[in-house]
Amino acid sequence: MKWHVRLSGLALALVAGLALAQTKEVTIGYQDMLDPYRHAQETKELEKSTGYKINWKQFGGGGEVIKAMASGAVQLGEVGSAGIAAAVSRGEPYELFWILDDIGDAEALVAKNGSGINSVKDLKGKKIAMPFNSTTHFHTMVALEQAGVNPADVQILNMRPPEVRAAWQRGDIQATYIWDPVLSEVKKDGKVIMTSGKLSADTGKATFDGYIANKDWAKANRDFMVKFVKVLAAADAKYRDNKAKWTADSPEVKAVAKWSGAKAEDVPAGMALYRFPALREQQAKWLAKDGLAAKALAATAQFQLSQKQVEKTLPDYSVAVNGSYVADAAK
Repeated sequence: MKWHVRLSGLALALVAGLALAQTKEVTIGYQDMLDPYRHAQETKELEKSTGYKINWKQFGGGGEVIKAMASGAVQLGEVGSAGIAAAVSRGEPYELFWILDDIGDAEALVAKNGSGINSVKDLKGKKIAMPFNSTTHFHTMVALEQAGVNPADVQILNMRPPEVRAAWQRGDIQATYIWDPVLSEVKKDGKVIMTSGKLSADTGKATFDGYIANKDWAKANRDFMVKFVKVLAAADAKYRDNKAKWTADSPEVKAVAKWSGAKAEDVPAGMALYRFPALREQQAKWLAKDGLAAKALAATAQFQLSQKQVEKTLPDYSVAVNGSYVADAAK
């Protein structure tokens, strides 16, 4: 009897293995970013284009996505540039293949009205708050370096967004480098001194949200990767070419709201703060060997090393960038 059970178990395992080999399936980790392709998620464009079964799994942050990818449960994922830099610095086998968004004006340095701060140089001796180890913390240090201000001469305070809001309202801080929803609130009685978009353009030290893939999985599923990039590019183009039609009651914005968890009425203004690079721009400007992405990851990793978030950095971060899928999609 035991022999028959073992045979049956072996046969079942073989059948299951064959079925899995024949099943085109992928699990993709996504976050709450306001990105145009949320509409493609809703309309199942990727499934239609590739024939794969897509398991969409939402995560609360890039760190969670990285952990899920490390376990093998997720093959592709949305992660911010800080999370990508840390993961590849640790030697994890991921490659950046698409820029979901250039953070642009969605993060900004704002000074309170009456604070006497009209430039980055004026931060000397003042209190500025932001969450440490974030993209805005990184850009605060970049802005100070660019302006020739010693960070030791500025009171840089570590606060989560709700704490920043409360400190701003009490008058405890004179400036913050922050994102929505706090950004829109502090703008009401503050002045924008610098945006991440302007700082990225001036220094090449960009911050962005990107799509990463497990290198081995992507290599084995190249056709899927190219088709996925085409779906992403088409969704972004649709938004760039028809922004006025993306209103709170449009099916596109409703889809973005549904998948991100945002309020539909807040989506159009929130999306307008980001930049969504076109296919050719991704290829030539961002994902090239000496492009913005590799430079941004290198600069971010150096910052993380200085903050003891990583133990070492890579000599060349272009090894973590694969622009070949975009190149094929652009043909």
